[in-house]
Amino acid sequence: MSGPHFRDYHLLLDEQAEQIFAMTDDIAERARKIGGTTLRSIGQIARQQRLSDNDADFVTPEDMLSELREDNAQLVSLLREVHGLCDEHNDVATASLIENWIDEGERRTWFLFETTRPQR
Repeated sequence: MSGPHFRDYHLLLDEQAEQIFAMTDDIAERARKIGGTTLRSIGQIARQQRLSDNDADFVTPEDMLSELREDNAQLVSLLREVHGLCDEHNDVATASLIENWIDEGERRTWFLFETTRPQR
């Protein structure tokens, strides 16, 4: 990313990446606590991936932020589905974690929406 808002975008993306990365450890720990297994390879991650990659050589900052906003909205939708499964299985601990992740995802989506919103 480049341009006059580079520093602001960089800090925004760093903050958002930290939140998402922190989720991965919590997910892995929770999976193990309830007797599940965790992801074991990059290949397994690729096979289970639900958000599409963008491998374009160049993406404008506006398009990148818009795509990230859409990805966050999709993640929130997926988390809501998983929350429903947790409710079905009376897994309140996982549901509680997911509620926080939904809130964080909604906040990221909102920030990205406001960042990409045209100025009047």
